[in-house]
Amino acid sequence: MYVMKNALKCIGRSKGRNILIGIIVLVISVSACLGLSIRQAAENAKEESLSTMNITASISVDRQSMMKGMQEQGGFDPSSFQAGMQEIQELTVEEMQTYAQAESVSGFTYSLTATVNGGDGLEPVTDSSSAEDDTAQSGGRNEMPGMPGQEMGGMGVDPMGNQGDFTVVGYSGEDAMTDFQNGICVIEEGNIFEEGTASYDCILSEELAIFNGLSVGDTILIENPNAQGESYTLTITGLYSNSESTTADSGFMRGFSTSSDPANAIYMSYPALKSIVDASSAAAVTEIDETTGMETSTAIRASAAGTYRFADVQAYERFEEEARAMGLSDSFTITSSDLTAFENSLVPLESLSTMAGYFLLVVLAIGGVILIVLNLFNVRERKYEVGVLTAIGMKKSRVAMQFLCEIFVVTLAAVVIGAGIGAVSSVPVTNSLLANQIQSQQNSREQTQRNFGRGGFDPGEGTDVSIPDVNEPGQQPGGMGQAMDFVSEISSAMDVTVLLELLGIGVLLTLLASAVSMIFIMRYEPLKILANRD
Repeated sequence: MYVMKNALKCIGRSKGRNILIGIIVLVISVSACLGLSIRQAAENAKEESLSTMNITASISVDRQSMMKGMQEQGGFDPSSFQAGMQEIQELTVEEMQTYAQAESVSGFTYSLTATVNGGDGLEPVTDSSSAEDDTAQSGGRNEMPGMPGQEMGGMGVDPMGNQGDFTVVGYSGEDAMTDFQNGICVIEEGNIFEEGTASYDCILSEELAIFNGLSVGDTILIENPNAQGESYTLTITGLYSNSESTTADSGFMRGFSTSSDPANAIYMSYPALKSIVDASSAAAVTEIDETTGMETSTAIRASAAGTYRFADVQAYERFEEEARAMGLSDSFTITSSDLTAFENSLVPLESLSTMAGYFLLVVLAIGGVILIVLNLFNVRERKYEVGVLTAIGMKKSRVAMQFLCEIFVVTLAAVVIGAGIGAVSSVPVTNSLLANQIQSQQNSREQTQRNFGRGGFDPGEGTDVSIPDVNEPGQQPGGMGQAMDFVSEISSAMDVTVLLELLGIGVLLTLLASAVSMIFIMRYEPLKILANRD
């Protein structure tokens, strides 16, 4: 008790020196509070987002690993690679459903996608007259310029067949129609087709209906782009609007394939589209291309896709192990675009967190050195006091403890005040720094777009090329028509964890600053100190 009373008296006698130490500790504590708050905010944002986000994944052929494997085993051979890819078939819906039985999977949806041509005057929506001319010259097919060997009737160089003017998607159910679930697409007239129906009912975009003068109840004719005369009649049950149709791929890309335009998408149930694809396969003619040796078919080209849903990240991480145990080949990979987009959205915040960590280390290092020096001078100035106290019988350890108590009281008071200032300023300061970091990321991406000439050249009439707006929904960074939705704001940064860490820093600074002084005190000899005093 005497040590503490004497320490408090000494603090009052040396106001100037202790105020200076308090100011230094205050600056350190405020800086540390901001740094720790930023790091904690990044961690909180990650945990909160992961706990609320819907994690989905898909299974696809791991082409990249196959290439690397061939390269490691003696060199990459294109012919062998193509032959190997032909042997590996995409997963069927039935196989996908098998892996959906894994315990980690909370939901599974699937779809079938095919490309077709329009019959009986049905024309795809296009804003390029050249694309219409190309379509007319090619017999109603969209072909990439410069691709020889594609002739009506099938048997082109592409073993999957020709690309049609329209994309037809068959969904397993309404839960698979994510654009409608998210509000991107909305039924404006009529009704959506019955879930799971085998009837050839479909819904069209309002743009496609207006372009061809169609309405609910009308029928349309779709044709196999690989087999002349093979057609199917669909009944329009509804018309939908697509908010992303105006932000589709740029004009010159739509000129290559009108089927990539959202306005030319036709939706129906999976069983209905599957019956069309099965009927086309049953009537198809297959041949072996003499030049490439590849098997080609006149069947409608179609591909199935499955989406697995998980309750959390841990379930997603368990899924691969479970799927491999159920027989999934190493030729396939499991990926989640949700997690990839989520990790990309945290880039500015994590960069800011890293910078805050380095800043915190620098502040602590400089502040610790300053406090050590000040405390060292403090001990040397009070050397005679130390000699008197030890001469009258006080143990050196108790004298050292008094000095420790003095700096601890000053440090604790400064840390408490610094914590209060940091708690008030942490959120606005963090959001301000985060906004600057996001702007830096956006400027970097926009500069990259300009480096590639996007927005800085004239590609020609009928072509619309611009630098994507990274704030526009549906865009992704890194390429044409891509952008990023960054985590742009945090609502809280200061919590119990930060307070405990800040208190720990205060104790660390106290021990660090007192360590040198305690060493000096323990080495002092009271008689020499008193004898050498002037």
